[in-house]
Amino acid sequence: MLYYLFTYLDEIGMPGAGLFHFISFRAAMAIITSLLISMVFGKRIIRMLRNQQIGESVRDLGLAGQKEKEGTPTMGGLIILASIIIPTLLFAKLENIYVIVMLVATVMLGTIGFIDDYIKVFKKNKAGLAGRFKVVGQILVGTFVGAVLYFHPDVQVHEKVSSSAVIANSVEVSHLHKSNESSEDTKWVKTKDMTTTIPFVKGNEFNYNWIIGDTNSSYGWLIFIPIVIFLVVAISNGANMTDGLDGLATGTSAIIGIALAIFAYVSGHIEFADYLNVMYIPYSSELVIFISAFMGACIGFLWYNSYPAQVFMGDTGSLALGGIIAVFAVVIRKELLIPVLCGVFIVENLSVILQVGWFKFTKRKYGEGRRIFKMAPLHHHYQKLGMHEAKIVSRFWIVGVLLAVIAIVTLKLR
Repeated sequence: MLYYLFTYLDEIGMPGAGLFHFISFRAAMAIITSLLISMVFGKRIIRMLRNQQIGESVRDLGLAGQKEKEGTPTMGGLIILASIIIPTLLFAKLENIYVIVMLVATVMLGTIGFIDDYIKVFKKNKAGLAGRFKVVGQILVGTFVGAVLYFHPDVQVHEKVSSSAVIANSVEVSHLHKSNESSEDTKWVKTKDMTTTIPFVKGNEFNYNWIIGDTNSSYGWLIFIPIVIFLVVAISNGANMTDGLDGLATGTSAIIGIALAIFAYVSGHIEFADYLNVMYIPYSSELVIFISAFMGACIGFLWYNSYPAQVFMGDTGSLALGGIIAVFAVVIRKELLIPVLCGVFIVENLSVILQVGWFKFTKRKYGEGRRIFKMAPLHHHYQKLGMHEAKIVSRFWIVGVLLAVIAIVTLKLR
């Protein structure tokens, strides 16, 4: 909203109003605003949650320090959601299709988590929203995102090709965005919208239509949309599983957000895309505003969520954080990097799947269920080994930083 106001003020000659044309300035303002909302207003929201006795009901798992968490205010994900949505509305171009997709997905995912928390807290039902309903909601989010990215005309991907290839294949040239190289033998051209990036591979482009066997197929959405749905469900639930220790999911999400911000800026900036020889996604740089607000929200919430936590995000926050990361990665065509970038979430999710699967298998085979880990998700395994909660979180963050760095170097390492 402020972008349009300051654009008008710039047109009438107000000094300094032109700063709002710069992505870097608006991204910085989004981070600052997000931090202020989460840290200043977050304190008031926590007080309100405490006064309303909206506290965490802890199931006794025999873990150190567990009972002390009883009664800690939950549903703090509302702070995260407000800290993402408000700065985005203030500083982003709201007609941008990518910004619209991210905002709608954020609201949908937050609503699913909020309903789950509401049932747990106000209806006194520890089970919360039935798992099948959560999955249905996540499927709706994935379907919406996949359909928009596949069918919307403003969603485009450009790649750099030689002028001779342009002439030979009669491909559509991007007249708005051309290479700034000294040699004019290359041009940016629109490629198939089903193209994504394969990490660590030279000439790292993959078209989902190849699975069908026809790169010009109009049925590629039958492949693309289910993949988007799978990623949204997997990463959203992975973040939910990770949210078991103070600051673990929040800090890990902030680290992932930094890497995604770099990818969004590079993909939406023609000169950097040219230099790094990556796909150029017109107008995707506007997503830097959104992901900056996301980072600010995570860091600001961490102020109150770090050990010992004064508030928990609940499913309102954890389902939204994971889903946002998955959707964002798909939008900037980095979804095949998710196994690296979201390695912590995936391992946490897999630890539960393996533990439950192995327990059921051994119970059928031997009459007694056996376990791979002392407890799942994985962070509880380390708690059972006697490691302090803060140390586990710190080490998971370190692993998250390492994975984020590996993901970033794929821009050049092929």
